[in-house]
Amino acid sequence: MDETLLNDLLDAARAAGADAAEAAYAERQSLSITVRTGALEEVEREEARDLGLRVFVGQRHASISGSDISKAGRERLVERVVAMARLAPEDPYASLAPRDRLAEGPYPDLDLYDPQEPDPETLEAQAREAEEAARSVEGVTNSDGGSATWSSSRWMLATSHGFAGSHRTSSFSLYASAIAGEGLGMERGGEGRGVRHREDLPDAAWIGSEAGRHAVRRLGARKIASTTAPVIFENRIAASLLGPFLGAISGPSVARGVSFLKDKLHQPVFADNVSILDDPLRVRGLGSGPFDDEGVTTEPMALVDEGVLTTWLLNTASARQLGMETTGHASRGLAGPPGTGTSNVIITGGDRDLSGLMADARAGLLVTSMFGPSLNGNTGDWSIGCSGFWFEGGEIAYPVNEITVAGNLIDIYRRLVPGNDLVIRGSHDSPSLLVDALAIAGS
Repeated sequence: MDETLLNDLLDAARAAGADAAEAAYAERQSLSITVRTGALEEVEREEARDLGLRVFVGQRHASISGSDISKAGRERLVERVVAMARLAPEDPYASLAPRDRLAEGPYPDLDLYDPQEPDPETLEAQAREAEEAARSVEGVTNSDGGSATWSSSRWMLATSHGFAGSHRTSSFSLYASAIAGEGLGMERGGEGRGVRHREDLPDAAWIGSEAGRHAVRRLGARKIASTTAPVIFENRIAASLLGPFLGAISGPSVARGVSFLKDKLHQPVFADNVSILDDPLRVRGLGSGPFDDEGVTTEPMALVDEGVLTTWLLNTASARQLGMETTGHASRGLAGPPGTGTSNVIITGGDRDLSGLMADARAGLLVTSMFGPSLNGNTGDWSIGCSGFWFEGGEIAYPVNEITVAGNLIDIYRRLVPGNDLVIRGSHDSPSLLVDALAIAGS
């Protein structure tokens, strides 16, 4: 697949009656190996090539995707999507991205692609080593398995108003999960990493040992009585608090009026030492890319600068609806109109490690696992199930489970205190985060 084929698809769409069009091509290969209790459990191989086409007929638009990239398949794709667009309702905000915002090459070298393709034996050996290390931790009684995965992908985008760009990425990941204890007292723990280059993966034995350690330290978990107390979200899971924030500053949510932050632009939302940075140009970043999914140039920016919310996450349509300009945050699959998304997001501003945060709080809850979040997108009322550890005198006292923490995110964000223990694990990362008082529902 090359840009000529995409341009041919665009020409065909315009010949069929489209006023403008946007074509995308995605190619992916992956291999995943899973072992459990020392035996090979699963081998998965994927190879896929798909096309996507979005067309505009006046103020009407439609999109379609397909895996048949033959000449006949492309002709059917064009015929169907143009017919769909003619029947679609008018949308006064949808259009291709402004020409003056389109990215132009040469693009920065973000080093997102490692050409090494591991063979199945290598991945199996990594998965086995990780699982064996987890099972060898004292107190571990069983295994949920170890897995090693490689993937390679290519994304190409072309538009009828002159944009053409592509980028290629690779991914290597390793994960292990362990079980400690017996019967009703069983506890699980896991550890994993994903990187762009194989050389950046942590040692498999370390992955497994950490998985086992996380499981064992959960043994003897207790229930606690409902209370209000300081809560610290450990850095391994603290980035989960970013999800509601990023959703609330999404342009489409703001434009629809369904965001609890819709009236907070250019106002303090976090404490004045807190910044939230989005960097699409991080070398080897899992969320990096030289242009967004409308072809707009991407650039690093502070979503929150010293506590102040500086921007919405805007694609072209939501920007037009709000009377603003796209921020280069369009995100899309092969079918459907673009939404919005971020690249590599981190929280900064802390000056204490986890021990320091616990010492400041003296007593409270350290959350190490979260599940089942509930959010009212209009008000910011939020709750989530969790487990972790109760700490007293700044030191961990005992593990706890079957608890829920709750509060209003507008209030939580303003009182949030970040640590300085940021570790880059993925595309959204955070140091440990302290909130001085949250409602804790226990037994």
